[in-house]
Amino acid sequence: MQAIKQIYSLEEYIELEKSTNEKFEFWKGNVWSMSGASFNHNRIVQNLNVEIELQLREKGCQSFPSDMRIKVPDYSPYRYPDLTALCGKAEIENFKGQEMLVNPHLIVEVLSDSTEAFDRGDKFTFYKSISSLKEYVLIAQHRPHISQFIKYWDGFWMNLEFNRLAEKVKLIFAPCELSLQSIYRGVTFPATESESGTALRTE
Repeated sequence: MQAIKQIYSLEEYIELEKSTNEKFEFWKGNVWSMSGASFNHNRIVQNLNVEIELQLREKGCQSFPSDMRIKVPDYSPYRYPDLTALCGKAEIENFKGQEMLVNPHLIVEVLSDSTEAFDRGDKFTFYKSISSLKEYVLIAQHRPHISQFIKYWDGFWMNLEFNRLAEKVKLIFAPCELSLQSIYRGVTFPATESESGTALRTE
């Protein structure tokens, strides 16, 4: 996620979005390009899109890739999560000619070194302002590790952690079950100090 140095007005940001084929995010005049993700990041996102779409197709639910804009009331005007899903009818709002999904049930983000602290902290807080959001999933790309946050009726968020390839993550509000093996298929993990120096690649 690369910042563009120029300070933009909201109107200039919208025109930038309309006039280019890139995705940008906006916050307090700062604009970030969302292009240029790593091989592992793209591999994980592709695996997720395939696995979740196949399982949701027959359940009256639908998933959306990272090009789908999501309205975030406390982090306006909109964001680009790596994957979004919902069950039922999608509600779309038009913002200055740009379509935004306003009622996601699930948001998934694939973490990187530069965004992990933000995705776990402030960004999650901003996402909580989406009244329909019930599930938030964070996926590491440098090792097998998934954090699942599930919202309960009283607003309490339960956190579950998964870190073994043999484990499965059961999504509740976009009902499907994902093995870590399938999520990390084709991903190469860097070697750790305790290993022989050979990277591990999942098949």
